Amino acid sequence: MIIKEAILRELTGNSGEFVSGAALARSSGVSRNAVWKAVKSLEADGYKIESITRKGYRLVGLSSRLERTLIQSGLETRYIGKNIIILDSVDSTNNYAKELAAQGAEHGTVVAAESQSSGKGRLGRSFSSPKGSGLYVSIIIRPKIDISEAQLITSCTAVAAAEAVETLCGRDVGIKWVNDLYMNGRKISGILTEASMSMETNSLDHAVIGIGINVRSVKAHFPEELLATASSIEDETGRGIDRNRLCSVLLNTLESHLGTISDRSFIEGYRRREILTGNMITANIKGVQTVGKAVGIDENANLLVELSDGVIHAVNCGEANLCRVIKEK
Repeated sequence: MIIKEAILRELTGNSGEFVSGAALARSSGVSRNAVWKAVKSLEADGYKIESITRKGYRLVGLSSRLERTLIQSGLETRYIGKNIIILDSVDSTNNYAKELAAQGAEHGTVVAAESQSSGKGRLGRSFSSPKGSGLYVSIIIRPKIDISEAQLITSCTAVAAAEAVETLCGRDVGIKWVNDLYMNGRKISGILTEASMSMETNSLDHAVIGIGINVRSVKAHFPEELLATASSIEDETGRGIDRNRLCSVLLNTLESHLGTISDRSFIEGYRRREILTGNMITANIKGVQTVGKAVGIDENANLLVELSDGVIHAVNCGEANLCRVIKEK
């Protein structure tokens, strides 16, 4: 596996140019026969590698699988993604990452999976995660922020994820307060942040940010009732986005935006994309079904709801769920 990654890193870094077998052997510290075996193994994984006598090898097509080497080759981060764990299948990348965090995993550790059997959404809801069709990733962070700012992690992540998707597909992405990404009125992504507090210091010990993005077409995987509200980047744009590249861009934007939590500068990007504002909505607030008009987002990423008596209530993510736009009859 180490030899394969070394060969892949060399081929990826040469932008489609040929690299001789001898050069690959020298840089990897192995024999030319070992290089040949590694190339054949990469081809078995789905990579398209052209081989020409006296010229060597070049990468002409990427694998459809998530690959640590490809993700890290696109990183511009200081911390996030320096340690990446990729799993074929897992119950939940958040569950796996929480176990690692409890064992002391370093800040920025990333867990990604090809599929999840029990993907998690907010408030105990599930996130459908068919194999190979989405980006299912969890990031362990140990931010030096005040405990009161922990609730901002999810909204900050939503801005980073929206920006990453927009960068690669060239389409606008909306944010449905507080944690869902929408394209053309249909959900393409969900975010779940789970935090652990230190009782001794009354501070944030760590947080695990789970991000699920539907990348490839989900029409053959989701039931009809789910397709009425859920979609994918490919289904909405007609474009196939490389998941490894999307993961790299996502981790880059996430590290950049997490650094803006304390000064709240990410809020502008959140407000610009937020899609509930201006609509009459129903919201389950503290167990009570409430009707009001969404009128904006405050500096703490709370949803501002104007009730029938004219009072504006700042709703935080911990007290409201299932905010829905009231459809006009």
